[in-house]
Amino acid sequence: MKNHLSRLPAAVGLAVLILFWTGGAFALSDAYKNNIYHPGLLKPVDSNLKVKVGKKAPDFTLPAINGEQVSLSQFRGKKNVVLSFVPAAWTPVCSDQWPGYNMVKDIFDDHDAILLGITVDNIPTLYSWTNQMGQLWFPVLSDFWPHGKVARTYGILRSDGVAERALFVIDKKGVIRYIDVHNINQRPALEVLVGELDKLK
Repeated sequence: MKNHLSRLPAAVGLAVLILFWTGGAFALSDAYKNNIYHPGLLKPVDSNLKVKVGKKAPDFTLPAINGEQVSLSQFRGKKNVVLSFVPAAWTPVCSDQWPGYNMVKDIFDDHDAILLGITVDNIPTLYSWTNQMGQLWFPVLSDFWPHGKVARTYGILRSDGVAERALFVIDKKGVIRYIDVHNINQRPALEVLVGELDKLK
């Protein structure tokens, strides 16, 4: 996919990626799909945001599934950061959203950006889930204990104890440049995120 897209004009390449993204065209095994829990239609947003565009993003340190500790501040002055909070492992939209970012790694690279995936699930659950998804290029972090502390700090911890489906674009100075607390039942639009990353150039 990457080699073919590199021969296309940027706009056409992005359009192709968006088509794949919105179609959910990811090669997930039947065994994996059979383990997905379907919670039904949920309240679109169930939290009160505590951070604002133009303000510094609260720092945090969380464990990653590879055994490392990852801090937001470690990217200060080095990388733009996209925080992708998703509600829960082994659920349908989340299981589609994160593998989709594998198809667009070049876009993050082109914008000198790192993606950090965060849920309130524990490390063993995230390890098992992401292994079944396939190799993800970005760090996957657990906000399990103290439960949902980072999600609560950002104001996106829902009343049932899971995080909202939310994206935060943070520049190299650590300033929040974009927030999307999305309808939990839907995947955020890739083209909107790309447009926000373009503004950092």
